[in-house]
Amino acid sequence: MLIKNGIIHPADGPVIENGFVAFSDGVITAVGTMEECPTPDGEVLDAAGCHVLPGFVDAHCHLGLFGNALGFEADDGNESTDPCTPQLRAIDGVNPLDLCFQEARAGGVTTVLTGPGSANPIAGQFAALKTDGSVVDAMAVLAPAAMKFALGENPKNVYNDRHETPVTRMATAAIIRENLAKAVEYRDKLRRAAEDEDADEPDFDAKLAALVPVVEGKLPAHFHAHRADDIATAVRIAKEFSLDYVIVHGTEGHAIADFLAAEGARVVTGPCMGDRSKPELAGMRLDNPAILSRAGVKVAICTDHPETPIQYLPMCAAMAVKAGMDREEALRAITLYAAELGGAADRVGSLTVGKDADVVVTEGHPFEIMSKVKAVFIGGRTVTGG
Repeated sequence: MLIKNGIIHPADGPVIENGFVAFSDGVITAVGTMEECPTPDGEVLDAAGCHVLPGFVDAHCHLGLFGNALGFEADDGNESTDPCTPQLRAIDGVNPLDLCFQEARAGGVTTVLTGPGSANPIAGQFAALKTDGSVVDAMAVLAPAAMKFALGENPKNVYNDRHETPVTRMATAAIIRENLAKAVEYRDKLRRAAEDEDADEPDFDAKLAALVPVVEGKLPAHFHAHRADDIATAVRIAKEFSLDYVIVHGTEGHAIADFLAAEGARVVTGPCMGDRSKPELAGMRLDNPAILSRAGVKVAICTDHPETPIQYLPMCAAMAVKAGMDREEALRAITLYAAELGGAADRVGSLTVGKDADVVVTEGHPFEIMSKVKAVFIGGRTVTGG
């Protein structure tokens, strides 16, 4: 497949004003200017006047776990019966036939980080999934991709209603620390047993086994945190246990942007389109990603679907540009940076030779409200238009 004469946004390099993208057998084989364009030997899409981009990546959502237009029977996002559930796997709850996967594809969203909600201090394992497919195992780019933790109002409210712990921010943080410390101990016992035949292995514990890759720095910790003090708590805990971490939402990140930059924190911002529906959203501002980005923080932008419908991911990035974010940085926030923060950048997020042929062609710039998606390819296969 050859897409030619388009305005190419590689995400990992400068914009090519008149160029091409070629792909074969599901991977990108060449990207360049029209002067370098190879002679086509297959299907050709003339993208004259159109923009050609990597498939959009939503770095945090709950696609497939909160069913479209359904109630409790399709609500599989929160196991709100136990504040510590790291053993839960998104791939066991996602319904890939949910209508919103189709809407994601139509909007150019080709990869998502989806997983449990924020009812529990330790919620479970996120997965990076393509949005095309009928069986989640075949759609997985990376599973698990991250371990979800939650701070702030949500765990407090859920367990206060149940008259159980945690009902304070202190207890929420304590539950996270306690279980991370137990995971360290569990890991050390496993190591000793492997090295010393006289040492006994610990009894299997599904929760601690799921947390071992987190404390080893092999599985990123994604911390749901809105308020500035909750964000600081996430950083504090991550440093105590040497975690590879990402702040998710970071609503008041703008208030501590210099702190986050100095700490080397990475932030997935959003959702930006909605009301201040709870107290910890009082500081919500459209210029949050712009302020963080200018401070030197690597920023991705998410919909938090279904909070903002998944197909409006480019609009969320456009709102960030309207509020002062650099346009190409905002594009990277829903492509390359989103893939990097989701651990999937080796396969998706940029128009790079060797990466998956996930490509979006839009009639106008994707941040223009009237722009339409002309074609979407996932793994080189046409899923919309073409």
